[in-house]
Amino acid sequence: MVERSDASSWVKSRAARWQDLEAEVNRAPARSRATPEEALRTLEAYRTLARDLASARELLPRSTATAALASAYSRLHVAVSRTPKFARSRWRTLFRDQIPAAARSVRSLALWIALLLALSALAGWWLISTYPELIGLIASEKMISGVEQGHVWTDQLLNVAPSSVLSAQIFSNNAVVSTGAFCAGLFFGLGTFYMISLNGLMLGGLLAFTHQYGLMHSLVRFILPHGPVELSVICLAGAAGTALGESLIRPSLPTRAQSLRACAERLGPLLVACILLLLGAGLLEGFVSPSSHYSIPVRLTIGLGYWMFMLLFLSGKLFTLASSASFAPRQSS
Repeated sequence: MVERSDASSWVKSRAARWQDLEAEVNRAPARSRATPEEALRTLEAYRTLARDLASARELLPRSTATAALASAYSRLHVAVSRTPKFARSRWRTLFRDQIPAAARSVRSLALWIALLLALSALAGWWLISTYPELIGLIASEKMISGVEQGHVWTDQLLNVAPSSVLSAQIFSNNAVVSTGAFCAGLFFGLGTFYMISLNGLMLGGLLAFTHQYGLMHSLVRFILPHGPVELSVICLAGAAGTALGESLIRPSLPTRAQSLRACAERLGPLLVACILLLLGAGLLEGFVSPSSHYSIPVRLTIGLGYWMFMLLFLSGKLFTLASSASFAPRQSS
């Protein structure tokens, strides 16, 4: 270890080497691909900076040289630690490990959010059943008029837009709702509770309203193919938003900002999964739900089948089974 009295001479002796390392510090973060020689050079620079930074912090803890070394080491650390771009293993890790881990971390919260959604739906049912005139708070005049004339607004969806356009519109709307439920967690979780409760009230209120006119069967028939996954995804997004709010209320790291950032990074893969699942739900809602060619048993089978697919997807078993199948030895004929 260099003596403190020799700190100045040590800095001078290392200055030339630091200038050589500066070029590598500037190149490495911007490099999308690296040859073996470039990777070894970056790792050697990383180890050298780590050793020199440790010595500088002991000899000159508040000097500009130490601050410059710390900055260079931090930049190189990001370059060394980052996941390779567009690597196949990155996607495999996302679907097999990161998404299931994020889903498991909010599993209990998702159950509580589902309970909140169910209670809100019951409250919406009671509210509209008791005070039918309040339906104007959750339904448009066109929707109300259609039900009063004997048909549900969902029956006319295919007359308004083709299935492809309808699917895109539905996916956009569902994605906005789910992303909003997640981001609303920034308001210490209260925004998420509001969005989940509002969606539950609307669902229960609309079911009660159509029930009053003998049309609830048509609405349930429409919901069956896509509803199980769509509602589950909303609950998952709400659970993630609640976890986000909890990271602000009870930070697990020294500061709330650090705790929020760590929670968002941990739950980010779950939001990706929600968007992908909503894409499938949007296709079902655009092509299957409004069609008159599918009976209720078929619709129920589709809805439960897609819901089971969602469970396998979120657990990572879907990709484990796929990997096992691809590497299974083939029997000779």
